[in-house]
Amino acid sequence: MSFDYFNPELLAGKTALVTGGATGIGNAMARGLGAVGARVLIASRNTDRLQSAVDALRAEQVDASWIQLDVRDADAVEQAVAKVVNEHGGLDILVNNAGGTFPKKAEELTPNGFRAIVDVNLRGTFHCCSSGGRAMIARGRGGKIINIVTSTTDRASGGIAHTGASRAAVSHLTRTLALEWARFNIQVNAVGPQFLTDGAREMYSKAVDDAIVSATPAGRWARPDEIAAIAVVFASPISDYITGVSLPLDGGNWIGAGINFRGTEVLPD
Repeated sequence: MSFDYFNPELLAGKTALVTGGATGIGNAMARGLGAVGARVLIASRNTDRLQSAVDALRAEQVDASWIQLDVRDADAVEQAVAKVVNEHGGLDILVNNAGGTFPKKAEELTPNGFRAIVDVNLRGTFHCCSSGGRAMIARGRGGKIINIVTSTTDRASGGIAHTGASRAAVSHLTRTLALEWARFNIQVNAVGPQFLTDGAREMYSKAVDDAIVSATPAGRWARPDEIAAIAVVFASPISDYITGVSLPLDGGNWIGAGINFRGTEVLPD
């Protein structure tokens, strides 16, 4: 993964907190932010994964450390943000990547299943935005908040009613916070990557994979470095006049009608 097209000092002196930063696209974004000079703190519930991820980041000369955090716990989030502020002088960049999903037909989705996804995707993002945003406002130097949503927040996709509803709500939260916090020079944007995570690869059949790729004009999934590059742009002064955007990073899939799933299979036309 190379970020040679960015100034390596683009984010020098900035401190970034990336939730869900030990694996997947969260780790890719942490790597990207660190490659252009940011001090990066990654947060997750799994300490073994966190330490391994930090070791790998440091091997790439990234100034990295970790915080164990469950974003569903508002008090823990508040304490984590306070720790970042106390130890590093402030929080400049917040990436809300922690989230979850599982495929389930709407008629089979239980209240607990729905609540579990809303708790991490929506409530967890709000907790981090609330604590992180207040820290940025108190410091008075502005900031950047990047929320991760799905690439289909404005369209229906069967089998993920819980995920779609929670991520669409995060898109609306993004716009509202952008509106309210623009006067504090805080830009709030969202990215909706079409990315085949390890978890999604295990959950979905090859038919789902093939259907999504076929419906995508670019003919492939997003690469981790492409998602990380957008995070760098949204975290940098390049995007100072961009706020409230939910960017679909999906190779043009948003142009189409979406894919309809039934559990782990594609519904017939």
